[in-house]
Amino acid sequence: MSSSVIDFIATEARFGARNYEPIGVVLSRGEGVWVWDTEGNRYLDCLSAYSAVSQGHCHPKILAAMVEQAHRLTLTSRAFHNDQLALFYEEIAALTGSHKVLPMNSGAEAVESAIKSVRKWGYEVKGVPDGQAEIIVCANNFHGRTLGVVGFSTDPETRGHFGPFAPGFKIIPFGDAAALEEAITPNTVAFLVEPIQGEAGVIIPPAGYFTVVRELCSANNVMLVLDEIQTGLGRTGKLLAEQHEGIEADVTLLGKALSGGFYPVSAVLSNNDVLGTLRPGQHGSTFGGNPLACAVARAAMRVLVEEGMIENAATQGARFLEGLKDIRANTIREVRGRGLMLAVELHSEAGRARRYCEALQAKGILAKDTHEHTIRIAPPLVITSDQVDWALERLATTLTQDLS
Repeated sequence: MSSSVIDFIATEARFGARNYEPIGVVLSRGEGVWVWDTEGNRYLDCLSAYSAVSQGHCHPKILAAMVEQAHRLTLTSRAFHNDQLALFYEEIAALTGSHKVLPMNSGAEAVESAIKSVRKWGYEVKGVPDGQAEIIVCANNFHGRTLGVVGFSTDPETRGHFGPFAPGFKIIPFGDAAALEEAITPNTVAFLVEPIQGEAGVIIPPAGYFTVVRELCSANNVMLVLDEIQTGLGRTGKLLAEQHEGIEADVTLLGKALSGGFYPVSAVLSNNDVLGTLRPGQHGSTFGGNPLACAVARAAMRVLVEEGMIENAATQGARFLEGLKDIRANTIREVRGRGLMLAVELHSEAGRARRYCEALQAKGILAKDTHEHTIRIAPPLVITSDQVDWALERLATTLTQDLS
């Protein structure tokens, strides 16, 4: 590393909270699937800011929408109407088939908003006794890092020394429909679950799981809340991951790719019953639904559809997955994926996945480890066949090495 790179990293360490452990590269520019560091080295981005940059870095049409709106009006608060919010509502509802929309900023805010909303629905519509609402979640979940969310995490690193935590959550195994059926009681208001557990290492549930989940929730008047913040908007080769099993959630959470990486934008999408219980003053956000966010999100959704990114994710994801499975390496325990949401899990004897991510960096690929032995691979949805093949060559070379 050059002295300037070391200076950037050292300054971060000196002034910043140590709540991240980034790969040792300092990025300064991005375009499409590529990013460049401060020394001019080019890398294929295989993380996409955890799927937030699905449309590619600095997409020109999203950038143009952002700049145009920034010249006109950026923030009014929800004390007044603005000329972008209604259009955002109309377009996201048309795209997803939703009835009501609650705009927020971060994905974690969307999760917290959904928790509040389904509890309120439980008390005012379902008739659950006050203070007794239960929400079922899954082990190894990741729904953000707010205090409310980490209270039902099963990751000790996430929970340690942050308590006490709010009650009202039951934790069951992911992908186990029988466990869900057993956990439901008359006080259950919702089942909050990721269609694919991303942070846990791209864990895909058994085929048919969500079909049964949908039936159980409907039969017991339980809101099915799908956290599609990582899986949604084309990442898995469908607009929403729920479409792989032909179901519809009662509440859908979107974020990350909703702005194409330009601005924090998230949304809670629901039927009328859940969001219909909210009244003025009961929930809100100064920046949620601001005109700049809405203009950016509208452009991000538009290019996703108009430029065929969802279909490309399905095509290139299948190519990438097949190529990863073809790599014959003693280091690999399992390859998993759907669309361009992929993971390579290494045998524990191979050592930490971070070492392989650092080796990939040296070959021009940026990926990130999760859960010690898993490499996540999630390039922008604009990746081409040639770029997939280029990445596979370097992954094959790296994964056949013994870096333990």
